[in-house]
Amino acid sequence: MENKIINIYLTVCEKYNTILVAETQRFSNNFCPKFTDEEAITCYIFGILEQKLTLKSAYKFIKDYWAEWFPKLPSYQRFNKLVNFLAPAIELLAKDLLGQFSDYSVDNLLDSLPIVVANSKRSRTAKVASDICDKGYCASKSMYFYGVKLHGLAKHKPHSMPSLRFCTVKPASHSDITVAKQILQTAENINIYADKAYADNKWKAELAEQNVKLFTPVKLKKGQQHLDASDKLFSRAVSSIRQPIEGLFAWLQDKTHIQNASKIRSSAGLIAFIFARIAAYAFLIFYC
Repeated sequence: MENKIINIYLTVCEKYNTILVAETQRFSNNFCPKFTDEEAITCYIFGILEQKLTLKSAYKFIKDYWAEWFPKLPSYQRFNKLVNFLAPAIELLAKDLLGQFSDYSVDNLLDSLPIVVANSKRSRTAKVASDICDKGYCASKSMYFYGVKLHGLAKHKPHSMPSLRFCTVKPASHSDITVAKQILQTAENINIYADKAYADNKWKAELAEQNVKLFTPVKLKKGQQHLDASDKLFSRAVSSIRQPIEGLFAWLQDKTHIQNASKIRSSAGLIAFIFARIAAYAFLIFYC
């Protein structure tokens, strides 16, 4: 466990001094706090890895068991405020950790995951983080919700869980295909496997000009009641290849409770909540 927290801290320090420092500039007398930004990020991510899945429980875990390592640990209120301030840096850290392991010359899986700030009963009246959240629909769970969607691109690994290589967060109402068009705007020389939500012949033709091949299950045509045998076989093959990304998202939910954001009260808190979990995933898969 000591090696784990040391590894996280050293990696965070390295990233902080190279790419994160621009996101943490302060224009006040407290530009060099006693409890550092690097320590705050380390505490939060380490807490998640140790199954302390709320900011308060992660803080209490550090205070109760690792106080000697963080002698300047502030009050919970100040720690909470600091983590919210560091949300852009945490997002950048998570994306950088994933980006280091990118190899876009292989097959890729595309899908989205709902992050629920308010369930269907409260989805009409919820107002938390309204600049990045809104009401949307999750077809796989047949539910309306208020929140955001995590859109992810994962590297396909035959006979094993895929590895997330890129992710972005958009309001829940944004359609999967609209976000996917933004993600893949400059992509080249890759294969993409996705579900029917991404099926669009015009877009597929545009991607082909970038040498990007998009594979989705075949949709029924207007008036068509059944797929022919060849289309059924093709759809099953595509679905079997893309299904592991659902397993990846299920694993991420099981380990970090990333979908359960009902206790979040601000946009910064939501961004920190999501990307601290993505960073924890990256550390668990690639570093620890």
